[in-house]
Amino acid sequence: MSGHEQVEQLFAGLIGEHYELLKVICPAAPDMSRRVGARVAAWPAQPAPLAGLELGCGTGITSVALLSGREDLRLLSVDSEPTMLNQARSNLAHWLEQGRLSLAEQDALGALRAQPESSFDVVASAYTLHNFFDSYRLDVLREVLRVLKPGGLFVNGDRYALDDVREHCRSVQGEIQDYFREFGRLGRYDLLEQWIVHLHSDESPDHIMRLAPALDAMRSLGFADVAVEYRVGVNALVTAVRPC
Repeated sequence: MSGHEQVEQLFAGLIGEHYELLKVICPAAPDMSRRVGARVAAWPAQPAPLAGLELGCGTGITSVALLSGREDLRLLSVDSEPTMLNQARSNLAHWLEQGRLSLAEQDALGALRAQPESSFDVVASAYTLHNFFDSYRLDVLREVLRVLKPGGLFVNGDRYALDDVREHCRSVQGEIQDYFREFGRLGRYDLLEQWIVHLHSDESPDHIMRLAPALDAMRSLGFADVAVEYRVGVNALVTAVRPC
C-alpha cells in the first residue's frame, strides 16, 4: 500500500466530514496551526513575494494562519483527500479569489516531485507527516529539502511520539480517555470508533514518528539548524533550513 493510499484511508469518511471536531479532542491542534503561521510570519522579508508550499492542508486551518500572517505569501496547498479539500475551498475562498492561494488535490510526495528544485522559500505542514509510512515520510523529507531554496525554511507542527516509551504510553492512554469523554458527551460514538482506529494507525510501528529519530533523519538527509522550537506532550514545532 502506498503512503498516498494510507492518507486517503485515514481521512475519508466521517473523520474528514467532521474534522472541525479535532479541536475538541485535541485543543493543541489549532494552537499548533497558529504557531506554524507565526513562525512563517517571523521569517525575514524577501524582495519578491514569498513562495510557500503547504503539505496536507486539510480543511484549511493552518492555511488561514499562514496567509493571515504574511501579506507577501503566495501559497500552494495540497491535500490528497477530496472531502477535506472541498471544505478548504469554502473556508479559503477569500484567498483563492485574491490569487494568493492555489489548491491541488495531490499526495504530498507527488506534489513535491512535480516542483522544480529550489522553488520555495518556505515549506510548511501541520499534523500531516506523522500519518505517513516511515519510508514514504523519508522520501517526502528528501523532496522538501530539494524544493526549498538555499536558506529556505521547513516548519512542521506535528505529532512526535515521546522517546520515553513508558511516558508515551501514558500519554496515549490519556488521549483515549479524552476521546471517550468528549465524544461520549456529544453522543458521537461513530466518530469515537473512527478516531480510535486513526490513533491506532498513528501508534503502529511503521507509522509512529518518535522525536529523536525524526530529528536525526532530517540531519542525515542534509537539513541544517534542525530544532524543536516548542513542545507540549506529543505536539511539537520542528524547524529546519536548507543549507546555503
